[in-house]
Amino acid sequence: MVNPLQSKEYYSSYVDKITPNSKTFKNILIAFLVGGLICTIGQIITNYWLSSGYSKEISASLTSVVLIFLGAFLTALNLYNKIGKRAGAGSIIPITGFANSIVSPAIEYKSEGYVLGVGAKMFVVAGPVLVFGISSSIIYGLIYYLLFM
Repeated sequence: MVNPLQSKEYYSSYVDKITPNSKTFKNILIAFLVGGLICTIGQIITNYWLSSGYSKEISASLTSVVLIFLGAFLTALNLYNKIGKRAGAGSIIPITGFANSIVSPAIEYKSEGYVLGVGAKMFVVAGPVLVFGISSSIIYGLIYYLLFM
């Protein structure tokens, strides 16, 4: 009969042996570079709108729209997920990652129909972020209003 302590030790050593070593520094560097590249592309788009004569506020809005479109478009082509596998948080944090989190479930559940598939599942990932973001901004606004108005 096998001693339970020996089996746990054996399993632990087995897991340590087959688990690949984490390449933390490499992953951080890739995430930094990809996130920086996305932000650089955003700055180039902003500069384009500014040079076209739009105000700073309008340029920022147009840049957001373009980046959201690019994130959704690359997701539809199944390219953004490939970028995300390599870049990690570098591709998730920018606004393009938010577009990916909306479009991915919509594409995945399209076969279930537009209402129960796309409509119901579109905000599975991004829904909690929206709820907590909107709720916290309302609470912050009320506190600010009560203290300073």
